[in-house]
Amino acid sequence: MAAAVVGRSVGTAAITLENVTRRFGKATALDQLSFSVPRGAVCGLVGENGAGKTTTLSILAGFLSPDAGHVDVLGLGPFEVSTHRGRVGILPQDAELPAASTPRELLYAWARLQGLDATSARRSAQECLETVQLVDRAEDRVGALSHGMRRRLTVASALVGDPELILLDEPTAGLDPAQARHLRAALATRRGRATVLISSHNLPELESLCDHVVIIERGRCLRHDAMDAVTGRDREVDVRLAPPFPPGRGEVVKLRLSPDDRRDLADATSALLRELLAEGARVVDVRRGGALEERYFGAPQPPDGAS
Repeated sequence: MAAAVVGRSVGTAAITLENVTRRFGKATALDQLSFSVPRGAVCGLVGENGAGKTTTLSILAGFLSPDAGHVDVLGLGPFEVSTHRGRVGILPQDAELPAASTPRELLYAWARLQGLDATSARRSAQECLETVQLVDRAEDRVGALSHGMRRRLTVASALVGDPELILLDEPTAGLDPAQARHLRAALATRRGRATVLISSHNLPELESLCDHVVIIERGRCLRHDAMDAVTGRDREVDVRLAPPFPPGRGEVVKLRLSPDDRRDLADATSALLRELLAEGARVVDVRRGGALEERYFGAPQPPDGAS
C-alpha cells in the first residue's frame, strides 16, 4: 500500500478520517483512507473516476457508514442528525429536484430542516438565491428551469443556513464559464468562516480556488497538504532566460528551498534575480511552483493489483 503523506494542517481539523474502509460486495471503494482538512479551508478532493470521492462525501454526510475506521466531522464524531443538524450542507452527485416546486419554496424548506426559524429561513433562502443568481427565477417551477439553473439551485441547497461544513460534488458541472466563475468567487468568500470540501475533476479550477488539497487513488490517500506545498509554490521558483545565456546558465534556472532552509522564498528569488541580472542575463519569465495537474499526474500510485 502506498503510504499517505501527512499534511501540515493548522488548528483543529474540521474533517478527520482514520483508516476508513468501505466495501460494496467484493469491491473495495475506500481502503484504509486517512486524511484531515483544517477548519476554515477550501479544500479540493482529487481523484479519477472510481477513486472513492463520492463514497467519501457520502460517509462524511451520513448517507453511508464505513465498514471500519474512524470518522470525525467538526470535532463531534461521525455524522448524526441530532448532533450535526444545521452544521453540514451537501451537494450530492446527480442531485434531483421536485419539478413542481419553486426555488424559493425549496430553499425555505431546506432552511427550516436545517433548524432555522421562519424569518431566518426566508432570509437565508433570499441570500442563497442571490448567491447563485436565481432571484429573477425564484417563483418559477423547477421543471421550467434550464439544466444550469437547476444545478445552481442544488448548489444553493448546500449553502442554505450558512453551515460550518459544505460538501460539494462537482458544483460547477454544467455551468457556463461566467456562472462557474461567479460560483467560485462565492465559495471563496466562505474561506475562514466555513470549511468547504469540493470534489472535482477540474484541476485548474481547484488550484485557483482551494488552499488545501486531498489526492486519493483506489480508495487510498496519496497526499493531503496545503495547495502551495503540493504545487511547490511555497519553495520552488523557475526563472526562464532568453539566449544568449550567461556562462554556466541554461534556459531555466531553478531555485529550490529545502524544508530546513529558513530563507523567505520572495527574498531568495529577489537575490537570484539580482545575481542573474548582474551576469547579464535576460529574464523572460519567473514562475512559482508547478500546476496542480502536473503534480497530480506525478503523484506516486498504489501498486497494481492491491486490494
